[in-house]
Amino acid sequence: MLPLPLRVLRLTLACAFLAASGPALLAQRVAVEARHGVVTSAHALASQAGVEILQKGGNAVDAAVATGLALTVVYPVAGNIGGGGFMVIHLAQGGQHIIDYREIAPAAATRDMYLGPDGELINGPGSSTVGWRASGVPGSVAGFALALEKYGSGKVSWADVCEPARRLAAEGHAVTQTTANGLRNSARHLGRFDESRRVYLKDGAFWQTGDWWVQRDLGETFARLQKFGPREFYEGETARLIAAAMAANSGTITLEDLKNYRAVEREPLRGSYRGHDIVTMPPPSSGGIALLQMLKMIEPHDVAALGHDSSAKYHLFTEAMKRAFRDRAEYLADPDFSPVPVAPLLDASYLRQRFADFDPDRTKPAAEIAPGLGKAVVAAVPAPESLETTHFSIVDSAGNAVANTYTLNGAYGSGVTIPGTGILMNNEMDDFTSKPGTPNKFGLIQGEVNSIAPRKRPLSAMTPTLVFKDGRLILITGSPGGPTIINTVLQVISNVVDFQMTPMQAVEAPRIHHQWMPDVLTYEKLSMSTDTIRALEARGHTVRMRQSYEGTYQGDAETVFIDADGLRHGAADPRKGDSAAIGY
Repeated sequence: MLPLPLRVLRLTLACAFLAASGPALLAQRVAVEARHGVVTSAHALASQAGVEILQKGGNAVDAAVATGLALTVVYPVAGNIGGGGFMVIHLAQGGQHIIDYREIAPAAATRDMYLGPDGELINGPGSSTVGWRASGVPGSVAGFALALEKYGSGKVSWADVCEPARRLAAEGHAVTQTTANGLRNSARHLGRFDESRRVYLKDGAFWQTGDWWVQRDLGETFARLQKFGPREFYEGETARLIAAAMAANSGTITLEDLKNYRAVEREPLRGSYRGHDIVTMPPPSSGGIALLQMLKMIEPHDVAALGHDSSAKYHLFTEAMKRAFRDRAEYLADPDFSPVPVAPLLDASYLRQRFADFDPDRTKPAAEIAPGLGKAVVAAVPAPESLETTHFSIVDSAGNAVANTYTLNGAYGSGVTIPGTGILMNNEMDDFTSKPGTPNKFGLIQGEVNSIAPRKRPLSAMTPTLVFKDGRLILITGSPGGPTIINTVLQVISNVVDFQMTPMQAVEAPRIHHQWMPDVLTYEKLSMSTDTIRALEARGHTVRMRQSYEGTYQGDAETVFIDADGLRHGAADPRKGDSAAIGY
């Protein structure tokens, strides 16, 4: 196992300490600077895996695959090969490309599969969030393989990029305090399933900080992937183990589902903001459309003059968020199954009209905001929200770059571990509309357009994004956090463009969130003054501090900034205790 550079160890320890204090208490730090390449992710060992591949001659895509596979081992709360996600690629000599490796619904999925005899949503095992029926067909391995095949350097092999993950699993790694606490906090969820209890809870004894954790089954899974290639996951012994376990536990994923899975390429969404070009995710992610809508709504306003932490700025951003999320609820879904009105939603005249009723002195109640292109669904009620997913950003010495966001959905996904593989499965079926008009676990209300259907991809909020100035890539960013992802990315971009913040300032700065329903503006702990809260309440807002099982902070915006001299700045978000940027 490669030793961590001293500067990375210092950064990791600092992040672990500062994450407990919250963004409002952070002392300004500098980002990790690198002349050649930089990887920033939620765990130092995964960032090191990416740098290892860069130093072997691989490019940013090669390093992204190694980082994503390594996160499966060291960051099991969201790192995965049992889930899926999205990758935005920039090739210095070849433009931008999108890999959609989102999970798909199994062939046996039905529109009402999560409704009980009384027509109400099922809770607990058998629901869209817990157990063997909660998983879509995983896409991570296929997505990484497609990216490597089409856009990798050709200088490193599939076996090479699997090796750091295999080594970390088979030879072991030290359990961090963040991992130990996360597993213990999810003991009820993971403890429902014998294999998850054995592997991830140490049979109830719990992994402790500093324990050396060997994941033998997961190491053997990566060894099979090395030997037989990525299709082994879908057609080999790993596929057979997944299908057999599903069949034995009334799950819905079959061997045929796995064989039929394919990652796909899509056209990037493109927009602009104050002379900067934005490249981001198209549907089935809702993130890119909502991000570009909000940027265009706020662009006519002098955001910098309002002041970063002012009630006026927070009010402006909240009103844009409400309208974008209202459109999200109505129109966005898998474009392979339902027509998504991308061009009308991003039309400049439409967005001017959409925000024409903005009142700087008064909020518009969410219940009064209609979808901008017609139709309407019923209002939502509050629901708990997870923060889990994970994002990493990479740039190499040639200027190639990757923004990748992927997930198991909730923390540790469905809670199910496939026996003999070490693979945690996703609970992405909850991202469909299980019952139109009823909020999912993120409190999001969605319409019929995102209903469950066989082989359909569920709607997502993941928003891996690239920002260019005068044709030059300057920013690579994204975040976890369910629906908060979109608003986190919005604020990081605004921090850089409107307020000329340094990369670490842009990442550390406090964040707010509104998602139309519930009609609540949330803020991070200690990040908003009493005077500001009162000023927002005077405008009619309901303002609350964020509350979640994991804390009161929003997102994990692992970000890379490239300055005019070509110096790479890796900004690891201190909201995650193990996050680290590593450069060379």
